[in-house]
Amino acid sequence: MSKILIIEDEAAIRRVLAKILSEENEAYEVEEAEDGLKGIEVIKKDDFDLVLCDIKMPKMDGVEVLEAARKIKPEIPFIMISGHGDLDTAVNTMRMGAFDYISKPPDLNRLLTTVRNALDRKELVVENKILKKKVSKNFEMVGNSSEIEAIKDMIEKVAPTDARVLITGSNGTGKELVAHWLHQKSQRSGNPFIEVNCAAIPSELIESELFGHVKGAFTSAVKDRAGKFETANKGTIFLDEIGDMSLSAQAKVLRALQENKISRVGSDKDIKVDVRVIAATNKDLKKEIADGNFREDLYHRLAVILIQVPALNERRDDIPMLIEHFAQQISSEQGMPTKIFTKKAIELLKGYDWTGNVRELRNVVERLIILGDKEVTEQDVKLFASK
Repeated sequence: MSKILIIEDEAAIRRVLAKILSEENEAYEVEEAEDGLKGIEVIKKDDFDLVLCDIKMPKMDGVEVLEAARKIKPEIPFIMISGHGDLDTAVNTMRMGAFDYISKPPDLNRLLTTVRNALDRKELVVENKILKKKVSKNFEMVGNSSEIEAIKDMIEKVAPTDARVLITGSNGTGKELVAHWLHQKSQRSGNPFIEVNCAAIPSELIESELFGHVKGAFTSAVKDRAGKFETANKGTIFLDEIGDMSLSAQAKVLRALQENKISRVGSDKDIKVDVRVIAATNKDLKKEIADGNFREDLYHRLAVILIQVPALNERRDDIPMLIEHFAQQISSEQGMPTKIFTKKAIELLKGYDWTGNVRELRNVVERLIILGDKEVTEQDVKLFASK
């Protein structure tokens, strides 16, 4: 059932619009408001999938209604109803966020097509929000130990800024989760989040991957290609395992950070970029600097904010919560009922030496869910969680 609100001061037009919509589709539930003030009052109280709003009305005109409604419930699509002399205003309301406008007297086909399109758009917006929530759940930071709470507090302070962040910690601790949360809680969250695993890209290709290349720059460069920095423009680039980046690529990253400019491989043309850089490493970069493997000036550019992610062995109190989280997540993925871990099973797992950190714990929980019975017991842990 789609709920549609008609805000129109002319009763005859209101009745015609309501009749057309009700007869077109029984799934349309139509409500009416005789002026803008009443319309805003109704919008505050109820949820609507679409609003049809006249532009010229007493007390509060359609432009004012649109502005007020976007502050209250910005996801509701608006179709503006314009008289012949209101066309310029109607077009302007689209710049303000209105979905479309229809002229008086309304053309039946145009009205119904516009309504259907607006409702489809609303449905897509809702689906995207649900999807974003699912994505966020995939990158949820689970735990309430003092170490994790300190990281969460740091993210709350740092995320709204454009400060560069260097995340350190052993493999499997969840450095990428910190990076995702920094992006999702930032002003850039609606723009790209681009991940680059510097350790997985051969040194001879890393510059092309980061900065792009022009046709003919090297043998396999058959066409121009944008790099990750360009793709991440207005958003965030996450340089994972930056300690494995070649010195020549480090020099170009340094220039990008200093000047907010990059140039594609094989080109001397500068391209301006607006990118927040978050980096992560499992290496001791100060030791890498001493060994001549990492540029000290780049380190200081990246490490404006340092976040150290603790090893799982340093936050064992989070293990029961992590087990429950992974059990629900994995059971859902496998299409099976969530399995319960007994207290003794959890205590046994808490005592293990988790050299592979959170990643290793998740793998063990998955194995126990697949191989264990309805309830995962201490015996299951001894049989299947070999250490």
